[in-house]
Amino acid sequence: MTVVWINGAFGAGKSTTARELVELIPNSALFDPEVIGGALPHLLPPKRLAEVGDFQDLPIWRRLVIDTAAALLADLGGVLVVPMTLLRQEYRDEIFGGLASRRIPVQHVLLAPAETILRARIAGREVPSDLPDGEMGTRQWSYDHIEPYRTALGTWLAADAHPVDTSALTPYETALRIAEAVRTGDAPVCDIVQTPEPTAETLAAGVLLFDEQDRVLLVDPTYKAGWEFPGGVVEPGEAPARAGMREVTEETGIVLDEVPRLLVADWEPPIPPGYGGLRLLFDGGRLDSADAHRLLLPGPELRGWRFVTEAEAAGLLPPVRYERLRWALRARERGAALYLEAGVPVG
Repeated sequence: MTVVWINGAFGAGKSTTARELVELIPNSALFDPEVIGGALPHLLPPKRLAEVGDFQDLPIWRRLVIDTAAALLADLGGVLVVPMTLLRQEYRDEIFGGLASRRIPVQHVLLAPAETILRARIAGREVPSDLPDGEMGTRQWSYDHIEPYRTALGTWLAADAHPVDTSALTPYETALRIAEAVRTGDAPVCDIVQTPEPTAETLAAGVLLFDEQDRVLLVDPTYKAGWEFPGGVVEPGEAPARAGMREVTEETGIVLDEVPRLLVADWEPPIPPGYGGLRLLFDGGRLDSADAHRLLLPGPELRGWRFVTEAEAAGLLPPVRYERLRWALRARERGAALYLEAGVPVG
């Protein structure tokens, strides 16, 4: 089972190319995530929809795209062709990482016509008469997203996806090239961490590392939304503190010489679709400036890192994770570990 994700600017011809492609790749089917966006007005209250300008900014859209693609492949097997513009790297990471966690590889293809050709195609597109100016699918929407596309192309998109210059190609000719690139592997499987989704409660160990200003290190995983502490799930038979040390080395290149001290044990309740479990935070100590400058991040797993103050962390971490950090810092100050339930001290 594989996903062939066709990316590109609005108006690049993704949908027409995708329809041609499913005729060329045996045992393939088409899944257009636009149908998820079209369903959201029937699922969410208008107030929630009004909070965003693009349905991609809704976490539920991204989750439904992952779940629907996985469900279709479980039912149909084969190859799923997905034409969808993704210009924000964190959304690409979340969706492709979610598919990878289900053991579904993604081959990422970019339709990249010259901008003059793109603008000419947008100008020639037929726009349904019942759509008011400014709605999704109109020419203006496509024009407005040329600049974000240009930015994505210059920062991450060109390096991430297999490009196909469609300036002089018909949709059928484009589909032929994509089919060949998929068959030969010229469009490689995306290099992204594969973290299987849990099927029961898990034990996870995180490690807090501090710089010389006592700011705490946060990392930005590619495979899930939101910032996090270095760490991960404890493997069977592994001591939690040792698991934290292992994860620190794998994620940052930093080798901890001493077993870190426990700061908090936080029981995370099972809230569907999650299973919850026990979350431990350890004190990995203070890094000197030389160690801080030697931080290395594996591209498939982590997108970035930064040292932040407690106040800055509040704007980056999900609420429960921030509460876990807040109490871990208090425990560090007091020299005594704390037991939490859902981020709240108990006992």
